Amino acid sequence: MQKIVPHLWYDKEAGEAAELYTSLFPGSSILSRSTIGDTPSGTVELLTIELAGQRFMLMSGGPFFTFTPAISFLVACDTNEEVDRLYAGLRGGAELMPLGTYPFSERYAWIEDRFGLSWQIMRMGDIPYEQKITPTLMFVGEHCGRAEDAMKLYTGLVAGSKLGPTMRYGSDEAPDAAGTVKHGAFSLAGQSFAAMDSAYEHAFTFNEAISLMLYCDTQAELDRYWNALSAQPEAEQCGWLKDRYGVSWQIVPTAMDTMMTSGDGDAMARVTQAFLKMKKFDIAELTRAFEGA
Repeated sequence: MQKIVPHLWYDKEAGEAAELYTSLFPGSSILSRSTIGDTPSGTVELLTIELAGQRFMLMSGGPFFTFTPAISFLVACDTNEEVDRLYAGLRGGAELMPLGTYPFSERYAWIEDRFGLSWQIMRMGDIPYEQKITPTLMFVGEHCGRAEDAMKLYTGLVAGSKLGPTMRYGSDEAPDAAGTVKHGAFSLAGQSFAAMDSAYEHAFTFNEAISLMLYCDTQAELDRYWNALSAQPEAEQCGWLKDRYGVSWQIVPTAMDTMMTSGDGDAMARVTQAFLKMKKFDIAELTRAFEGA
């Protein structure tokens, strides 16, 4: 099972977004679709999709959060034609970097889709890659200069993780400070991620629109991740937390997927009411709720 799953929070468009994304990436599909009632957001829709072999969870949870480029998704392409096809299919919002040729890629664009989600579409050329879509974290504002610290924290915490190559800004690349991270690769439990610092003025930072769902098999594992990552007590709710950089995580039991896609409306409602009262998830209590014990 994929250890870390990006979770995307939409207003009402999760289903529409899922249909779009799965139509653009070969070998993709919607794996599950369900609704949960009686939440603080009312009735929400949850979808799990697979894009090019990678799982994502999408939720229509109401107009509370807006996607920002602080987390974007880098799509590795083999040809200019693939870049152009994905660019045409995804574009619909702002263009952060127009489609064109750049020193690092023959064909590249950084765009927002019509839902506001940021995509970097890049012909890789001679750059090797193992994963089609790479979540990329951009550290801005008060967190600029902390990308390397974050990569070390995350890889030191999650088993089967490692740091990859890091490109650094030079002394002639102001306002970015020399030695900070221009692009850093790292893997968590075998999944590729990237991080970068940006000292330019940005009217955004990390928020709950994109969170990282970290699955845990046991309560001890869940407790360990929770204690190591949670840095803002006021953000702790329903399994969610924020780390010291403002990145949102959901620390969830692996069994939660089965509970929330069981098709048993009564059991799902019991689990929902149980977890709405929690900050950190209690696996035993959720299991009792699911079983009606």
